[in-house]
Amino acid sequence: MKRRLLGAVSLALTAALTITGCGSSGGGGGTNGTTTLKLVAADYGTGPENTSQKYWQDIADAFHKQNPKITVKVQTINWNDFDDQVKTMVQNHNYPDITEGDYFPDFAQAKLLYPAKDVMSDSTFKNLIPVFANLGTYNGTQYGMPFTTSSRTMFYNKKLFTQAGIANPPQTWDDVKTDALKIKALGKVGFGLPLGKEEAQAETLLWMLGNGGGYQDNGKWTIDSSQNVETMQFLADLVKSGATEPNPGTKNRTDLWKQFASGDIGMINGQGALIPIIKSGGKLSDADWASVPIPGKTGPLDKTLGVCDNVSAFNGNGHQAQIKAFLDFAYQDTYQVAFDKEYDLLPATNSGVQALSSDPVFAPFLKALPNSVQYPNDPVWSTVKSQIQTSIGTIVSKDPKSVLSALQQTATKGS
Repeated sequence: MKRRLLGAVSLALTAALTITGCGSSGGGGGTNGTTTLKLVAADYGTGPENTSQKYWQDIADAFHKQNPKITVKVQTINWNDFDDQVKTMVQNHNYPDITEGDYFPDFAQAKLLYPAKDVMSDSTFKNLIPVFANLGTYNGTQYGMPFTTSSRTMFYNKKLFTQAGIANPPQTWDDVKTDALKIKALGKVGFGLPLGKEEAQAETLLWMLGNGGGYQDNGKWTIDSSQNVETMQFLADLVKSGATEPNPGTKNRTDLWKQFASGDIGMINGQGALIPIIKSGGKLSDADWASVPIPGKTGPLDKTLGVCDNVSAFNGNGHQAQIKAFLDFAYQDTYQVAFDKEYDLLPATNSGVQALSSDPVFAPFLKALPNSVQYPNDPVWSTVKSQIQTSIGTIVSKDPKSVLSALQQTATKGS
């Protein structure tokens, strides 16, 4: 799950000023009473064989059979390009009707989106998992609708632990360092620390949570708090000790996950999406790895990062009724479960969670969902996140406090 680009706020505000009269550009209204909805979704697949295009097209085709006067035109975009291309569509007044991927609070701020309750039946709306549904709000109104979720645990290589003489997975940060150095002595990477651009904001938050920190406290930015400074100092020391890969600021999550799947990393924070990578790698059997709660400074975390990707409904084309019909259809358990099993993610609906609650693969991650912590629901978060992605890796070469203070300054200036 990846996120937004810098600059969307001013872009969305500009678009809002020109939305009147531009509605026909994003979706079609036929002369025979038919409507075409434009659905733009992030692609969760790893290649042509399992692209998300097929998943959404299957839903669109099934929906069309029941609603012959509504056609859904599907476009999927690689995650790395999703934010930028959606931003360009808005800039060009080529408004999609529905997006699935990021939720842009700045678009809600610019009045480009329908409120969630206007494009969902009451039963569908109430079925959304509350802790994630509340994330998509702006000024007390919900605009973002969670479609898929994930929670984080720590994966560890049981074979390497045995070879290194480690009896149990780590519980604390000190355990992580001790165990990682033992694994390093085997010629492997002890702990994979992805602080590269792909998802540095997630890895950073997981470590902050382990020391009672985070990006915000009750809506107030706390990036350079004493707890977070101490956390980043520990990470810098962990890297310098050789317990991680060199230069974590240049390492992306997916690349390190592949190394873990190859048996070259002892421990790494992950989510359900790591499981198919392990399986496709062909190096680790199901018995060779396990996942456990993420170690904190003094013990395992009792909460973890929970992330959701959202549906947003744009109002520029005036297709409120048609969007509502499609979303009610797409949020059925059948499609929630199919998506999650295809990409090893988690449902965003209460009934979807219930449908997967006994699944041995998903159960540990579902258990962590109720206590999950989310990213800040703040329009400036997209800017802060981009800066985290490019700067947090420099804690190894710079004073960690100065790195966090720069982030804090960006956050407070934009609020």
